[in-house]
Amino acid sequence: MPVLHTARRRFGAALIAGAALTAVALGSHATATATPAPSTSSTASYAAPAGYYDAAEGKSGQQLRQALHDIVDDHDTLSYSEVWGALRETDEDPYDASSVILLYSGYSKSEYDNGGDVDDWNREHVWAKSHGDFGTSRGPGTDLHHLRPTDVTVNGARGNKDFDHGGSPVHQAPESYTDHDSFEPRDAVKGDVARMIFYMAVRYEGDDSFADLELNDLVGNGSAPYMGRLSVLKQWHEQDPPDTFEQRRNDVIYERYQHNRNPFVDRPEWVGSIWP
Repeated sequence: MPVLHTARRRFGAALIAGAALTAVALGSHATATATPAPSTSSTASYAAPAGYYDAAEGKSGQQLRQALHDIVDDHDTLSYSEVWGALRETDEDPYDASSVILLYSGYSKSEYDNGGDVDDWNREHVWAKSHGDFGTSRGPGTDLHHLRPTDVTVNGARGNKDFDHGGSPVHQAPESYTDHDSFEPRDAVKGDVARMIFYMAVRYEGDDSFADLELNDLVGNGSAPYMGRLSVLKQWHEQDPPDTFEQRRNDVIYERYQHNRNPFVDRPEWVGSIWP
């Protein structure tokens, strides 16, 4: 049964003790029980190892961008089929280890309800794979730093749209919105989405066999290797700083899979230096 997590609201509601709340999810989702949020004051520490960013310290602008690229590139890659198992770990529900949290809806879904059928979860490329035509090959097509579990129907509604404000509520993800040329994720993950996009633009600079991925302030980028809207993504990054779920995810990817990190989760201030 899907669970609507109110948990990752950054400016968040107080935990409710005692009786569980009930919430009715839209679409084919049945009535669900809302679970209190995990505390953002967890004693767990998710930080880069000492020295990881030494080459970037004291730099700014293009020099910082190049230093970060050199730090995070040449990571270990996965096959597209291996991504399934990895997402079961990176996006594990903190209340139920047998489930994952779906990015755009916040619902908790059994980790093995994955595939291509309606109400399954599948592998969402947050940097749409058509923006640079990298598909699902090793590299950007399987990079866990921008791959997240989403409901099949919601993934289809997002398609390859750029990110911006506005639109109508998305079926089965009613706190997210979409229109003909853009997609707006729910508030609780707006910053997560932005930092995934920033990572991709720094990691993939065209010095390998893949396109040089860049940000612009447009929507409707189609198959060009661009993603927008930069001004909105920067706003979302400021509005929604990294929380423990996102920080833990960064650690899991680093320690167990790719052995590289998203610098903008570890050091959010670097966004303004690279994209002033």
